[in-house]
Amino acid sequence: MLDRRLAKPASVDAEQLAIDALGYIASEPNLMGRFLDLTGIEADGIRQAADQPGFFVGVLDFLLANENDVVAFSHATGTPLEAVQIARDKLDRGPAS
Repeated sequence: MLDRRLAKPASVDAEQLAIDALGYIASEPNLMGRFLDLTGIEADGIRQAADQPGFFVGVLDFLLANENDVVAFSHATGTPLEAVQIARDKLDRGPAS
């Protein structure tokens, strides 16, 4: 029987998951092209953009906007699908007070 429990928000390293997602996007030329086109970021400006608030939320939003993309990321990295949304929500809330 498959374990269908959802990942707990506290157990998801949101920033690392977003970094992994960016690495995955960068490794897929078609995805990277779409990401750059949609964001208006130049390829050589990614590092600078990554320092901006909300950048990693945008990375995860990009993946979540297309079911095929988020499923492919999940399969390629072994990341549970629900963890992507959990990470996105955690990053959007900002650091815990």
